[in-house]
Amino acid sequence: MKTILVLFALAALVFADDFETQRAALIAEKSNIENDIKKINTQIAQTDSITKAEKKFSSEQQTRQKADIDRRKSEIEQLSQKLSEVSAEMGKEKSLIANSQVKVENVSSTRTALSAQLIVHCRKLEDFIKTSLPWDTEVRLERTAALCQDLENNAATVEEGFSRLRTIYMEEIRLGDEVQISSRAITRNNGDVMNAHVLRIGNQWIVYQDDAGLLYGVMSRKKNKDGKYEYMWKENLSFEERQAVKTAIDVKLSRKPPQMVVLPLSLSISEQ
Repeated sequence: MKTILVLFALAALVFADDFETQRAALIAEKSNIENDIKKINTQIAQTDSITKAEKKFSSEQQTRQKADIDRRKSEIEQLSQKLSEVSAEMGKEKSLIANSQVKVENVSSTRTALSAQLIVHCRKLEDFIKTSLPWDTEVRLERTAALCQDLENNAATVEEGFSRLRTIYMEEIRLGDEVQISSRAITRNNGDVMNAHVLRIGNQWIVYQDDAGLLYGVMSRKKNKDGKYEYMWKENLSFEERQAVKTAIDVKLSRKPPQMVVLPLSLSISEQ
C-alpha cells in the first residue's frame, strides 16, 4: 500500500513537472504570439499609415493634375480664341493685300496703257514735225524722238513722259503762234546757198528775202508720187507777191511802221 502511494506520489510529481513545463511552454508561446501580434499590428499600423499617406499623396496628385488639366484647358481655350482672332486678322490682312495687289495691278495696267498712249501721241507728234514747216526740224525731231525712245524703253516714267510731252506740245504751239524773223543761210532750188532774212508766221508759211532785196522765195508744200510731203521754195513770184513779202519783212524788222499787210500766199499742196 505504501508502495502504491509512493508511486502515485511520484506520478503526481512527474505529472506536476510536465504540467509546469507545458504551462511554461504555453506561456512562452503565448508571449511569442503576443509579440508577433504586436509586430503584425505595428506593421499593419505602418502599412495603414503608408496607405493613408499614399492615398493623401494620390489625392493631392489627382487634385493637382485636375487643376493642371483645368488650367491647361483654359490656356488651350484662350490660345484657340487668340488663334481664331489671329486667323481672322490674317484673313483681313490677306484680303487687304489681295485688294492692294489688285489695285497695284490696275495701276500698273493703267500706267502701261497710259505709256502706250503717250508713245502713240509722241509718234504722231514726230510725224507732224516731219511734215510741218522745215523750221529747226532737226532740233524738234531730236527732242521728240528722244522722248519716244525713252518711253518705249521704259527709261521715262508716265509722269515724266506727260511733262516732257506737254513741254514739246507747248513749244510746238508757241512755234505755231509766233511770228519770227531771223537771218540765216538758206539753200535755193538751184543749190545756191545764201544769207537771207527769213520770216516765219506760225506754222503756216515761210518767206525769205536776200540781203540785197533782189531774190525772194515762199515755202510751198508738194506731195510726191509716194504720197509724202516735200517742201520747196517757190521763187518765181509775181511783183505783187514780192512786194508783199518785202513789206512784211520790213515791218518785222521795224523798217516800216506797223501796218496791215495783205499776203496772197498759202501753203497750197501741189502734186508732183
